[in-house]
Amino acid sequence: MSLDPSYLRVPRAGAGQRIALFGGSFNPPHRGHRHVALAGLKRLGVDKVWWMVTPGNPLKANNNLAPLAQRIHLTERYADHPRMVVTAFEATIGTRYTADAIAYLKRRFPAVKFVWLMGGDNLAQLHHWLKWRDIMWQVPVAVVDRPGASPSVLAKPAAGMFADARIPEAEARRLADKKPPAWVFLHGPLDPTSSTLLRSKAAF
Repeated sequence: MSLDPSYLRVPRAGAGQRIALFGGSFNPPHRGHRHVALAGLKRLGVDKVWWMVTPGNPLKANNNLAPLAQRIHLTERYADHPRMVVTAFEATIGTRYTADAIAYLKRRFPAVKFVWLMGGDNLAQLHHWLKWRDIMWQVPVAVVDRPGASPSVLAKPAAGMFADARIPEAEARRLADKKPPAWVFLHGPLDPTSSTLLRSKAAF
């Protein structure tokens, strides 16, 4: 499967727009990912959600990582929404690290209000990410509850270190306007689907 070069370009963004950045290897993408993306659209008042399909996750073994073109193709099925965009621009700028990708976007689009969007399971391991504190200081962060994440995830190092920066869930639509560090934990209906489970089923 060939990769359309348009996915390797940074999507367009206009001054004043609010854009949620939703990154992951999406290996494979699933309903749980779409649940997080839709929650971002509905609860944060953002204009768009960018699904950032990464070249590879530095915290995971990539020997079972599907080709980038295949993961993008599958992600498009779950990002089937007029305000969702699928991109793999990280492969072009040469980074697999979220902090570096966010810094790049903030330099390129200084008048855009970015929010980092992730599932609660990622918040639980955020303290293992390279320059994870930089992420919290660069952009506001929205965390969508995932099965098994709440309330134990709120006791993890990242949530604890930035406890004072957490805003009430009722203020989620104003998150993009907040000066970081600022983050919100969004509760709601849960979708139990996981990429790990889907890969294990595909192996049989």
